[in-house]
This record gives sequence, C-alpha cells and structure tokens, in this order.
Amino acid sequence: MTYPTYDPPRPPAPAAPPAVASADPLAVALGNATLLGIGYLLLRQWRLAAIAALGTAVLLGLIASSAETRYEILLLLWWAAGIAHGWFLARRRPQRAVRRGQRAGTLGLALAVVLTAALLRIDAYGIENRVTEAREAGDCEAAVAAQGEVWWGHRLAGAPVVEPGDAVVRACHRLDGAAATLARAARRGSTEDLGRGFGTLAGVLNEPGNERTVGTVLDAFLDGLPTDDSCDTAALTAWLRDRGTGHDVLDRSAAAAARTEPAALVGCGDHLMTEDAWQQARTHYQRLLDAYPDDARTAEARDGVRKATLAIELDHVRGLVDNTYGADSGYCSKPAKYSGAPPYRKGPHRALFLGDSEYTDKLPGSWRTDDPAKAALVVCAGAAENGAAVQTCPYENDKSAYLPHQVTFYKVKIPLKVYELRTGKRLDPRSVQIDGGSCPSVLRYEYYMHDFGPGDQFVSTSKSGVRDAFRPVVRR
Repeated sequence: MTYPTYDPPRPPAPAAPPAVASADPLAVALGNATLLGIGYLLLRQWRLAAIAALGTAVLLGLIASSAETRYEILLLLWWAAGIAHGWFLARRRPQRAVRRGQRAGTLGLALAVVLTAALLRIDAYGIENRVTEAREAGDCEAAVAAQGEVWWGHRLAGAPVVEPGDAVVRACHRLDGAAATLARAARRGSTEDLGRGFGTLAGVLNEPGNERTVGTVLDAFLDGLPTDDSCDTAALTAWLRDRGTGHDVLDRSAAAAARTEPAALVGCGDHLMTEDAWQQARTHYQRLLDAYPDDARTAEARDGVRKATLAIELDHVRGLVDNTYGADSGYCSKPAKYSGAPPYRKGPHRALFLGDSEYTDKLPGSWRTDDPAKAALVVCAGAAENGAAVQTCPYENDKSAYLPHQVTFYKVKIPLKVYELRTGKRLDPRSVQIDGGSCPSVLRYEYYMHDFGPGDQFVSTSKSGVRDAFRPVVRR
C-alpha cells in the first residue's frame, strides 16, 4: 500500500525591493545645472525636481522685479547647491552606471542655459553702454530707443545691468514733460509754466549723470528766445534773470536773458505805448535802464520813459479836468502838472478855462483851448462877486411907495485859481474885475409880491471889457 507524501507549506517569498533607478552622477549633476531640476527627474525624485524648479522661478522673479545683485548671488548659490546635491545623491545609489546618452543630453541643456544667460547678459551690457553714451551726449531719444531693446530675457539674465537704463528712460520722460511745459511757457509768455518747467529740470538734474540731457532741453528752450511777442519775451527773461544761480547747468539761462531782454524791454515798451498802457510801458523802459545801464538801447529807453511819463501826466490831467464841475472840484481842487505843456514865458498863452463860464466864454477863441495838451495855463473861474464900487445912482418908480432908490453899480469880480500846467503851481492874479457901463437911464428888474427896489447891480460888461480884464491872466 502506497501512502502519499506530505509536503509542508512553504513560507511566502519575501517581497522584492523596489527598483532603484540606476544613476549617472555626472548626468544628474549636469541635469541640475540647468536650474530646472532635470537631475532629480533622472533620479525619479519628483518632489525635489518640483522644489528645484519652483526655487529657480522664485529667485528669477526676485531678480527681475528688484534688480538687486544679492538675488543673483542667491541664484548662483542655488545653482551650485543643486549641482552638488544631485551629484552626492546619485553617488549614494547602489546602482551606478555610466550613461553617455544622459550625459550628452544634460550637458547640452546645461550649456544651452548657461550660454543663453551669458549671451543675454553680454547683450544687456551692450545695450546699457549705448544708453550711457546717448545720455552723455544729451540725446534722450537715442537713450530711450536703446533701452527699448530690453526684453524679459535681459531682465532675467541681467536685471541689475539694465535697471539703470530704466532710470534714464524715466528721467527722459520727465524731461519730455519739462520741454513741453517750457514750450507752452514760450508760446504763452507764462512765467508759471516757466517755473514749473525749471522745477522739473532741477529735479532731474539732482539725479547724477543727467547734466547733458537737461542741458539739451534747456538749450532748445533758450534757442527759442526771443519769442515773436516782445512782451512775452520780457516776462520770461525777467524771470530767468531773477531766478538766481545754482552753480549748475541751469545758470546758462542768465546769459540768454542778458542777450535777449534789452531788446524785448524796448519792444514791449513801444507796443504798450500804442495800447495806451503808459504805466506798464514806463516800467519796461525803466527796467532796462536799471538792469542794463551800459546797453546800446539806453537812449531809446530814456526817450520811452519821458514819453510814457508825459502820457501818464496828461492822462491824469484830463481825468481831473473831466471831473471838474466848479472852481472847487476836479483839477481846481487838486491841480497836477503836465510836463509836456507849453512853457509859461513872456507873451500870450492859451488857457484851459474851467469853473463858471459866464464870462470866460466871451474871451477870444485864440485865448482858449479845450485840449489840456495845448494849454499853458489852467484858469478856474468862480462865481461873479461884487468888485469895486463904480457909481451910485437914484432911480424912481411911480408904482412903488419906497422909491426913489439908490442903486450902486459894482465891477464884476471873478475869483480865480490860475495854474501853470507845466508845473501845477498856482499863479497870480487871484481875481480879476471887469469894468463896464453904469447908471443906465432905465433899470429893469424883477420883483415878487413886494417891490423893494432893484438892489446893487453889476456894471454892464462887453466882450472888450471881459477881454481887458483877463488879458493880464493869459499874458505874462
């Protein structure tokens, strides 16, 4: 009888250890040299590969945004650490093999990354050299154009190199604004715009290296002086002359002001004279005499001051005359001089008669004038008063119980204020008396309710009598 054999159960076989990727340390190190964590991918270390790529992205972002050299140093340390860590990690693997394909591929990628970074950085230096040369030549347009060649690759590979160019572009944009403001100042004659423009220039000038570009904008403005409007030029150059010195490139504006202001002051003064703005015209002429006493135009300026002064005086006199309504108002109360009036010399003079005109209107036309510019004298006549008694005569009226009356006849006394217009000084006589006929055979008068007689009377005057009385006034 055969019995079956008994086989005892065998214990399960131990699980096979996980497969470990064989690694070429050099290939891993070169893979990490790409800064993309490719070496970790060869080791199938997915988490380390993600960390390597993320760290690279963060550092590149910091470099591009801040343009600080410390982040570039950190990136180099990160690069070296990745290479070393990949090398040692691969060396610790139990299975190592030389994989020429991996070495070639990772070497190519690493060289591509390094060469690209190097070429971009070299190009960034070239761009910035052109920006610097353009700025030193004062050519903002060329500097901005050169900096315009910068793209994000330059900023990743050499942000600290290209960042100064950004500052140049910002300064140039500010200078463009200053140039526009200065052009508007020249067009409008606005000293406010001029001040704002120079303020911007001064601000840009405070940043090192901008002397030439600031000078270019300044020269373009100064070369536009004088403007087409002499008064605008006078206002602008006065501001430039008074701005003071800062011991910098902006001080050259003073020379431009000295070159153009004298002619502008005379030209503006002449224009203001035609606009009857005599006070402003005189101010411009006087400014030339004060600021540029040795200028060839001083004779013109002195003549302008004289003419403007005369015009101001005459305008003032005319205003007083127009506001004269009697012997105690207007010119008669506040006399003023007109230096251009005819001199008060021996002989007859034309006079401007103001005040009561009852008798002065009877004077010859050759003695009178209504134009203050043609008068040598201003005669203010008051209301007639009794002068010297001439004769007393009795008169009878059958209709009155109070008659006969004794009527005294008086010369016509005219109080006067006589002024020499050239100086505004008061002259004699202080009054004149007009003689005439007295005691007519019939004396006509008006009465109301009660008849108390005609009262005292003026003599009857004639044109010749008025003329004889006033002749000493208009003749010296």
